Amino acid sequence: MTDAVKRFVDAVRESENIVFFGGAGVSTESGIPDFRSEDGLYRQTYRYPPETMVSHSFFQRHTEEFYHFYRDRMVYPDARPNLTHKKLAQLEEQGKLKAVITQNIDGLHQMAGSRKVLELHGSIHRNYCMRCGRFYPLSAVMECDGIPRCDCGGVIKPDVVLYEEGLNQEILEESVRLISEADMLIVGGTSLSVYPAAGLIRYYRGSRLALINKSATPYDREADILIQAGLGETFSYI
Repeated sequence: MTDAVKRFVDAVRESENIVFFGGAGVSTESGIPDFRSEDGLYRQTYRYPPETMVSHSFFQRHTEEFYHFYRDRMVYPDARPNLTHKKLAQLEEQGKLKAVITQNIDGLHQMAGSRKVLELHGSIHRNYCMRCGRFYPLSAVMECDGIPRCDCGGVIKPDVVLYEEGLNQEILEESVRLISEADMLIVGGTSLSVYPAAGLIRYYRGSRLALINKSATPYDREADILIQAGLGETFSYI
């Protein structure tokens, strides 16, 4: 165990109001690729750049092609929670972790047992008709070859935040409140390069900011505990 990991474990043990803020790196050990690593989505070759294909305008103009990419590269229905998801759920069960704030849309935190999960970018498990508002499960999207449609004829859209779309203001405000009240903030598996989500850590006022990521981030110098390693490896000591 490195000195940084020991300080992380000690801080978790001593804290009573922990908030976890995570990104794509939380789910890579469940077999879901992230975006910016060597094997990430942004380094793969498609007809259009991946960030274009998950934009609001692309969804509107090329809906069928959006769904082809979405089903192929954004949804992993067979993925299961990994060690990090499970350890976070255990910390919540113990009363130490007050919330998980996630940029992920996979629902794995809830599958692991976490109850207080704020999904900044929505969830693949919620889908709604753009005409009548009726909600549909993930199966309605995955079991359709082309554009999924409601019984009313409207297009079914995943309840996920695409590029060019704004975040849910209520979720954003609740995230700010929870982070500002936390005695420990654990930031894991995120490059902290996507805003406004990345800017949330600015609201932390404590002295136990733990930043766990395999690669460097713009906030490394501000971390009280900096661990450049995998989340599963680090959380295995909890």
